[in-house]
Order: sequence, then C-alpha cells, then structure tokens
Amino acid sequence: MTTTSTTTKATTRAVAVNARTAAARAGLQRGWIEFRQTMTSGQDLWSVMFFPVVTLVVMFLLRHNTVPGTGFSLGSQALPGILGMNVVLNGMMMLALSLTMDREDGTLLRAKATPKGMTGYLVGKVTSRAGTAVIGLLVPLVPAAFLFGGLDLGRPSAWITLVWVVVLGLVAVLPFGAILGSLFGSAQGVGFVTFPMMVLMGISGVFYPISGFPEWLQWVGQAFPLYWLALGLRSAMLPDAMAVAEIGESWRHLETAAMLGLWAVAGILLAPLVLRRMARRQSGSVVKEQQRKAMQQRTT
Repeated sequence: MTTTSTTTKATTRAVAVNARTAAARAGLQRGWIEFRQTMTSGQDLWSVMFFPVVTLVVMFLLRHNTVPGTGFSLGSQALPGILGMNVVLNGMMMLALSLTMDREDGTLLRAKATPKGMTGYLVGKVTSRAGTAVIGLLVPLVPAAFLFGGLDLGRPSAWITLVWVVVLGLVAVLPFGAILGSLFGSAQGVGFVTFPMMVLMGISGVFYPISGFPEWLQWVGQAFPLYWLALGLRSAMLPDAMAVAEIGESWRHLETAAMLGLWAVAGILLAPLVLRRMARRQSGSVVKEQQRKAMQQRTT
C-alpha cells in the first residue's frame, strides 16, 4: 500500500513538472514571437526609443557642463543612468501596461482557462519585455558612443559588468512590473505611476550625481533598484576615475549585486502570490465590465 501511494505521488509530481516545463517552453516561444512583432512595428519601436532619444538630445546639449569637482562632461556622466531608466521603463512599466491591457481584452482569462496557462503567459511576457528592454539599451548606446566623449567601452571588463548588471537589474524590476499590472485595473491606473517614477528618476542620480544631494535624500534614492542599476551601468561605461563623484568614491559592485539581488528575491516571491490572487478574480463578467469601462473612457 505504501509503495503504491509513493509511486502515485511520484507520478503526479512528474506530470506536474512536465506540465510546467511544457508551459514554460510555450511561454518562451510566445515571448519570442511578441518580441519579433515589436521589433518589426514602427509604432512599437518608437515607443521603445522615444524616452532615450529625447533625453540623449537634452544631455548632448548639456555636454559642455561638467560634473562638480571634475572636468568630465555631465552629459556623458548621465548617459548610463538614462539607459538604466530606459531598462526600467521598457521592462517594468511596459510589462505592467501589457498585463492590464490583456486583462481588459480577455487574453488573461483565456490563459487562465488553459492548464498551466498563467505560467506560459508570464514567461512569455517576461521574455518579450526583457528582450525589448535590452534592445532599448543597446540601440541608443551605439550613437551615444560617438556623440558623447569620455565613455570607456573598450575594456572587456566593461562589457562583462554591463551584462551582469543588466541581467540582475531586469530580474529585480520585471517581477514588480507584473505586480503593478496585477494591482491596477486599467492601463490608465498604471499611468498614475509615471509621476512617482519621474520623482524617483530625479533622486536616483540619473541626471546628476546623488552624492550632491542631502544625506537623507541619498538614503531614499539608494533604497530603490534604479539607483543601483544606474550605478552599475556607470561603472561599466565610465572611466574608473569618475568613481570620485559617487558615494564613498567607489563603484560599490558588491553592494550593487546585493541590493539588486534583494529586490529580485522580493519580487520573485511576491509576484506569483499577487498574480494568483488577481487571476482568481478574473471571470467573463469581470472582463466584460472592464471592457465597458474602457470603452467609456475612450469615448469621454
């Protein structure tokens, strides 16, 4: 009897693992298809590039301003932070928007009705948004390397640092995109996060070294992953001498990895709980009500 029970449990676990594996594989395929569609759509590409294009133009106009205490261009110093902000916008914020729109049009409900469909759906969304975020970083980096002097991208260590910072940064912010998309009932609701994001951008040292802020504001900025993502990108793209403008006059790689890792663990633990809670509330009647409200907002 015990042997039969053990065999049954083992078989059940194996079936569950196979189902999750199949769902993850389908999600990767879906994510790749969505990513290709984004890369071949002029409108989608413009939405990916709009923020970095505007900010790069502004920073180029400020290229003759210098970082206090150095002769280094403020525009070049701000470039890595701008690219880091673009990773957050194209990763976390766009994932949140995609999830809310899929709730409105019933895509999420159809995924919920499929065995392990939510797993495949989330893997697909994370894959497509991660790919878009990486492209949103690399494409502006090419012209920026010619427009902004002082960047130090010729070292192999620079690209190694760039890779691990971007990967860890995406793991840190993408789960919170899923959480935001689960908490807000519409794309307009996610839009309200834009203002806090702009404030966070200002206090995270994206445009100006955070070491020049009051100490209490420095602590606030360092509590969020955007600061550490931008710091890691600066350590990859800028000369080592520019660490003098940072807190502690150091790139603090260990602290960067630790803080982004903490945010990643928190997001990975919280996101499935929030998503499951949101998915349980989805039904045909809820989707119809969301579509009715969306139509009303478009006509008013």
